[in-house]
Amino acid sequence: MNKVLAEIIAGVIPHKHTRNRWRGILRYGIINAWKLKRRIKENHTEPECYLAVCAIAKNEGPYFKEWIEWHMKQGVEKFYIYDNESTDGTREILAPYVESGVVEYHYFPGRRRQLAAYDDCFERHRFYARWLAVIALDEIIVRIKYQSITQFLHRMEGNAVVEINWLVYGSSGARTKTEGGVMQRFRKHSLPEHKLNTHVKSIVDLRQVCCMIGCHEAARISGEAVDPSGKVIKTHFGDRKPQQEVIRINHYAIKSYEEFLAKRARGRARTNSIRDVSYFEQYDLNDIED
Repeated sequence: MNKVLAEIIAGVIPHKHTRNRWRGILRYGIINAWKLKRRIKENHTEPECYLAVCAIAKNEGPYFKEWIEWHMKQGVEKFYIYDNESTDGTREILAPYVESGVVEYHYFPGRRRQLAAYDDCFERHRFYARWLAVIALDEIIVRIKYQSITQFLHRMEGNAVVEINWLVYGSSGARTKTEGGVMQRFRKHSLPEHKLNTHVKSIVDLRQVCCMIGCHEAARISGEAVDPSGKVIKTHFGDRKPQQEVIRINHYAIKSYEEFLAKRARGRARTNSIRDVSYFEQYDLNDIED
């Protein structure tokens, strides 16, 4: 369905959480969603991979090693990387991981390609991966109460989506990029209850969702969306209190000021707009040190 028409139809639904779900289903297409449910019902293939990650990236080369290897230690078996016209040697940096089978690389040019990348990933891997985390290169999943992300997800079996809150990390006062990993260099974060931390990222059961609504929520065709405690979600994430006690997304949105300027220059994956410098000030939250 045409995106504009989907927005108009979904817009008449007063409840925001329900409206967003239908916005995604309508964008995917009601007939397509019906056909997908039938295809899923008829396909009894056992997933080869329990947990995979999908991300679109542009000039994120310096951050891949830490990001991939951290998540591998937490139970991620596969990474689907969509390269949006990187010029920093991303393909070469990822080559050893591609050769080992950990990364599946896709060159994905064009503007505003984030949702298209997610759509492609869902359709390619719906019957290969049991769970798919849809995150960015500046986001790192940190489990608090479990030995791994996979151990946490075993407790979530039967649900369609698990929505996990951000914990925004600031610059720690750094103006320039220095040696060391992101998690080592930036140890100061926002107050857990800060409004920005109401944002979520989703880990989805690919056989119960059709597509992503945006970069935060998934459109379910069956099952429930739950929070990290396993409670069924009834309201939009912006209206809920952030939860970081079980699992969270460390969001390194700005890093140092130098790295923020580089991020600003390469543009955004979903829109044609450029981040204003005030974005740095908004996300430069250093209230608590780990």
